[in-house]
Amino acid sequence: MIYQPVGIRSIAVSFPSIIRTNDYYRENSPELITGAEKKTLSRVFSTTDSSNMNEFDLEMLPYMSDPFRGTVERRVFAPDETSLSISYKAAKDALDAAKLSPQDIDLMLVATIFPEQIVPGNAAFLAGELGLQGAAWNLDSTCSNAMVALQTAAALVRAGEYQNVLVVICTNYSKFTDENDTLSFLSGDGAGAFVVSSLKANQGVLGTKIINTASTCGTFYNEFTTDSQGNPRMFIRAAKGTGKVLSDTSIQLVRECCSGALEAAGVTLDDINLFAFNTPTAWYSKVCARVLGIDHQRTIDLHERYANIGPMLPLANLYHGAELGRIRENDLVLLYTIGSVSNAGASVMRWGDVAIGPTPAPPVSTQGQEEKIPSLC
Repeated sequence: MIYQPVGIRSIAVSFPSIIRTNDYYRENSPELITGAEKKTLSRVFSTTDSSNMNEFDLEMLPYMSDPFRGTVERRVFAPDETSLSISYKAAKDALDAAKLSPQDIDLMLVATIFPEQIVPGNAAFLAGELGLQGAAWNLDSTCSNAMVALQTAAALVRAGEYQNVLVVICTNYSKFTDENDTLSFLSGDGAGAFVVSSLKANQGVLGTKIINTASTCGTFYNEFTTDSQGNPRMFIRAAKGTGKVLSDTSIQLVRECCSGALEAAGVTLDDINLFAFNTPTAWYSKVCARVLGIDHQRTIDLHERYANIGPMLPLANLYHGAELGRIRENDLVLLYTIGSVSNAGASVMRWGDVAIGPTPAPPVSTQGQEEKIPSLC
């Protein structure tokens, strides 16, 4: 299939003002560390049969002695920050980078995990904050939100329905993760935005392959409860057996999606300049590299800096890849995302002259002092 040149014109990211290191939990929740192996994170990511390990298990194995499973630090919301406030910042920066005004945007796609009001999503609220007059849709495909939004936006621009589509993705895990559960070790927050428009010839999205992840249904789910004041709360939970399902399904999903996107784009693994895999765990990009048979140095891995920021991971990967000069105009990039109980997907794009937003502001405060300083791979 020959695609019209449509893709990412600008990209920006925004993160909360607090960095929470592992020492925060050591100082404030020592009982979580002591009992970590009986809690959710360790139950989800553990090995039971050392004689029958696949690529996922082999890459996970070095992290089994660490109660944090390789997570170093995570960005989390301060009390006065919300998913809407950082989404607005990312959206405004993406528009400014593209030299567009809200009036130039005729569609905005918004995906937030999770908006403070739970339902509806942030689309109408964000449109009001931006002064956007065009359409504003909420979209949901859990951690593959960015991939699904990119394909949707590109298809609508190619069809002539819209000219400029603004996509805004936000992850709000810290407010929906039980602080008494080790799953909080893994979870961070962040927002990102990108504008999809027509590009130069041969640039933009060249091929995409998305498949559903019905095989993961019943793994992660949301539990509604109330806090001490009687206010409704929602927590992310993991069912028994989640780790085995993730291990058993991850390899085939990576292979099928990436090979499908490469075939659709008419390129090979050797043609790709940078692989931007999801990094929800410290070892996930290594799993993808091992499965595809590529050198891990050809990837970008942000887990040490941001932890699991869910659907924000691909935007952070692309932004920092461009900021660091690891993606240049006309480079080929393969993007891969995996969302439980939703979709997995891969997209091959030829990077355009993408304008990037300002470097994320440094944290206002650091909760805990971590010995290891994260660096980008």
